[in-house]
Amino acid sequence: MDDNLLSEVVGQALKAGADAAEAVFAERRALSIAVRMGELEEVEREESRDLGLRVFVGGRQASVSGSDISPEARAKLIERVVAMARLAPVDPYASLAPEDRLAKGPGPALDLYDPTEPSAETMEDQARAAEEGARAVAGVTNSDGGSSSWSASSWRLATSAGFNGLYSASGFSLSASAIAGKGSGMERGGEGRSVRHAEDLPGAAEIGAEAGKRAVQRLGATKIASTTAPVIFENRLAMSLIGPLIGAISGPSVARGVSFLKDRMGQQLFAKSVSLTDDPHRVRGLGSSPFDDEGVANQSMKVIDEGVLTTWLLNTSSARQLGLQTTGHASRGLAGPPGVGTSNLTLSTGERDLAGLISDAKEGLLITSMFGPSLNNNTGDWSVGCSGFWFESGEIAYPVTEITVAGNLIDIYARLVPGSDLEIRGSANAPSILVDALAIAGL
Repeated sequence: MDDNLLSEVVGQALKAGADAAEAVFAERRALSIAVRMGELEEVEREESRDLGLRVFVGGRQASVSGSDISPEARAKLIERVVAMARLAPVDPYASLAPEDRLAKGPGPALDLYDPTEPSAETMEDQARAAEEGARAVAGVTNSDGGSSSWSASSWRLATSAGFNGLYSASGFSLSASAIAGKGSGMERGGEGRSVRHAEDLPGAAEIGAEAGKRAVQRLGATKIASTTAPVIFENRLAMSLIGPLIGAISGPSVARGVSFLKDRMGQQLFAKSVSLTDDPHRVRGLGSSPFDDEGVANQSMKVIDEGVLTTWLLNTSSARQLGLQTTGHASRGLAGPPGVGTSNLTLSTGERDLAGLISDAKEGLLITSMFGPSLNNNTGDWSVGCSGFWFESGEIAYPVTEITVAGNLIDIYARLVPGSDLEIRGSANAPSILVDALAIAGL
């Protein structure tokens, strides 16, 4: 859909009785291929074109979406959403983004789109090579398969305030999952990478070998007695510890009062050496975009600066509710009002790599897998199931499983120590993190 047609949809909504309107159009092509034990197991292809429309009528709002973008279907869509808005409850905070906050000009060069479209045969070969790399590791006895995927998408937003923006992005992913051992002693390990450009993917054999290695390392995992000890969160999952903070500083949570950080603005939450940055303009970033999902100009900001909480994450609605200005963190799909989301989060690094953190802690738990987190949004009390490795005398001793760690996040954040082993693997990245003492529930 070109920009004129999307602007036409907005104009027709105004003629139908809307006070204001915004329309989004998403187009996506994707292919994913999975193999297992050397045989093709699954092929999925997607081609979609979808239109979403949100309108405002007398302090009320409604939204609809559809995949039929013919003139007749668009007319029905507009008629329906305006009628819905007239019947909706009044929302005093619902509106388009302020015009003075909208992105203008060509925007930053983010290099999010790689025109390479791999053939199904090439992707199948990649998936098979990843699985073969995993199965070649000594001790691997079975496989959960290898997979390769590709996508190309575009997103256009037009509003009655005059904003009209478009950006496109591509995605390339490759993964493998291996099984080591037999019977009740089986252990799984996986590895996967996702990037914007095909050339940034690691080699398939390298990904497979890492998956096999991680499965074999888990063999002989045992339970341990409950204790309190230092805990290290491996870098590939360390941001899971920071995730609850993002929910707690999102505007809607703060406005509703369901946040354990709602009274902590401007306070020291972490050590002075710790910062957390959200950067929507990272080149080739998996979370990058030239504007947020309300068309607001976004920018890099330190959410945590030298340990201090500096901002809430706001869209237009939550900003109005809190008497503030949007921070450019609106996130939405085709239908429904915008929520709040981050772009590319990065936790600052410390001085010690993973081996150094283990050496400093001397004895404790290294977590390499987490599942089933539980959080009290009002207090910050947090627990999570996990597995990993017990270390003693500053060295890995043996794998452990069926463990729960727990603590209060405000206390944890104040004491956490980041390592130096930061890897940019996704849209949220952190080095390994050491917490000097956490409650560990085992046997």
